[in-house]
Amino acid sequence: MKAITRPISWIKAARKDFDDFPATVKKDAFRALTVAAEGRMDDNVKLLKGFDSGVMEIILRHRGDAFRVVYAVQIGDDLWVIHAFQKKSKQGIKTPKQEIDLVHERLKRLKEMLR
Repeated sequence: MKAITRPISWIKAARKDFDDFPATVKKDAFRALTVAAEGRMDDNVKLLKGFDSGVMEIILRHRGDAFRVVYAVQIGDDLWVIHAFQKKSKQGIKTPKQEIDLVHERLKRLKEMLR
């Protein structure tokens, strides 16, 4: 029996930022998104702290840099990519507040749009 794969949709600004990622990072992120769309969880994924259980973060490293792709699985029928960014945290492993605030704002707008 074949698994049902959910469509992957992008907030336009997240896709624009994602397109600037290095090719290997994009490849790894697409793999993780595909796994998520099939209802499973890739090894590079964890819950994003401070959000509902359906908001996940793909954690990718490339040549000493850290990249993140944030997606939501409990909004409508699609898997929604909310945000993509290169992490330049000054507080160690913690995700910068402005990135978290941006995810909150985009989630709010997305939920309003899909009502």
